[in-house]
Amino acid sequence: MRYRGDNKIKTRPVLSSIRTSKEEKPLSARRARLHEIIFEADTPAGKAFDVVLLVSIVLSVVAVMLDSVSGIQERYGGLLYGIEWFFTILFTIEYLLRLGSVLHPSRYALSFFGVVDLLAVIPTYLSLAIAGAQTLLVIRIIRLLRIFRVFKLTRYLGEARLLTTAMKSSLHKIVVFLFGVLTVVVIMGTLMYLIEGPASGFTSIPRGVYWAIVTMTTVGYGDIAPVTILGQAIAAFVMILGYAIIAVPTGIFSVELVQAIRQPVSTKACPGCSADGHDSDAVYCKYCGTKL
Repeated sequence: MRYRGDNKIKTRPVLSSIRTSKEEKPLSARRARLHEIIFEADTPAGKAFDVVLLVSIVLSVVAVMLDSVSGIQERYGGLLYGIEWFFTILFTIEYLLRLGSVLHPSRYALSFFGVVDLLAVIPTYLSLAIAGAQTLLVIRIIRLLRIFRVFKLTRYLGEARLLTTAMKSSLHKIVVFLFGVLTVVVIMGTLMYLIEGPASGFTSIPRGVYWAIVTMTTVGYGDIAPVTILGQAIAAFVMILGYAIIAVPTGIFSVELVQAIRQPVSTKACPGCSADGHDSDAVYCKYCGTKL
């Protein structure tokens, strides 16, 4: 109640219009334990799971590579075929366990690693549906997609989180840097087109830009080269500039990497969306809000 002169003006309490959302049902004890083993690496069981899976991924990728060698395929084709099906079934079970150990299986299935896990097993099953000698080449192309399993390795490298964080932090700076480099190569390519001309191989501005990119990156194919003194002077300048430019993105990334190392992250994965990389003292997931 408040007063204005002699009149008393009653005020109503303001009711909050914000409704608290119903908390999601947590994982059961069995699913929580399964999530801890599969997605986290700070327990003995989680470390053992990661080691077994790492070895399996490496062996499966080696089997795919050996199967592409004609001599080995002719001699050990049956063995490699059996090994392939063993790892396919193993990774299928792993994929289903991952879906069953998170609150939102669809989120994990549509995530980057969820898609990679699916690509790691689906080509072998697809090869069963494609039969006939005329489609042998198609089957081989489909089977080559199993090399996607190598991407599954990245999630088990602890330092990969630091590299990912540093790359994300330096992305905008590197984009600006690349835009500057693109401006330089366009200018240099145009100058070389005007100075050298078609007689020296610089038949167009895009051709000159191609030469500038090859020269600045110190690749130097040698298919186009200036012949005039002024053109050679510009080429020397571009070469020296290339060495200086290489140090810029390296410095940017190094600074961001040092910052990432100073800010340690937890290995705990979110039971809701399976995201990791949270701060060591985080209680809730920074992506979906699920309690860690």
